[in-house]
Amino acid sequence: MVAPRSSPLAAFVRARLSPQDYLGLHLSVGALVLMLAVFVFAHIAEDVMMAERITRLDVQVSNWFHVHATPLGSQLMLGVTHLHSTAGILTLSAVLALCWLRLNARDWVVTLLVSVPVGMLLNVALKDIFQRARPSFENPVLTLTSYSFPSGHTAGATLFYGVLAAWLICRAHSWFARISIALLATLMVALVALSRVYLGVHYPSDVLAAMVAGGGWLALSLTAVGTWRRRRRMAGAR
Repeated sequence: MVAPRSSPLAAFVRARLSPQDYLGLHLSVGALVLMLAVFVFAHIAEDVMMAERITRLDVQVSNWFHVHATPLGSQLMLGVTHLHSTAGILTLSAVLALCWLRLNARDWVVTLLVSVPVGMLLNVALKDIFQRARPSFENPVLTLTSYSFPSGHTAGATLFYGVLAAWLICRAHSWFARISIALLATLMVALVALSRVYLGVHYPSDVLAAMVAGGGWLALSLTAVGTWRRRRRMAGAR
């Protein structure tokens, strides 16, 4: 008895959902997360450009932080924000890459290079596209002249701590440890985002959009490099 032939669509779906296929489930998940991130980012960007309710909330939150800022709080937030500047994130990335090279984790170095520097360049391109002005105050804690949307510091932190967390999670031996690592990475990104709003150089929607865009690029980078790694291993096995 001849087995019925499956349709090309069914075969395609099975291949995309197969954990064994090097172009299967992992890359499909990364692509889906990226598409979801693009959808959410586009929604935020549209609301910002059309001056919807989110922009009024932006102003209210920014003004609240500006009024309630303290000298000690400002100094702490300046320390956080300077550590996660472009130079700071690239320095942290370079140190992490050197550590991974010593551990012979070259695939993770590739993941880091694809995720962080490339993702930060994409964020700069988005700033030039939207050209949103930064918040303006009479007595600002920090003054910058570049564009505001989305936040570069937040995007860099999302990408760096995301890659670091992914590496640590892959080596964790319990779900408690994995969840703790993910929560700690999320808190670090949230702290960087808070510092930018607290210092009056970004609106809340700026940092939210950066988290979404950075998370989408991070998901695609992790799954794409993982797919490349599996393809190389399959080729070596053959």
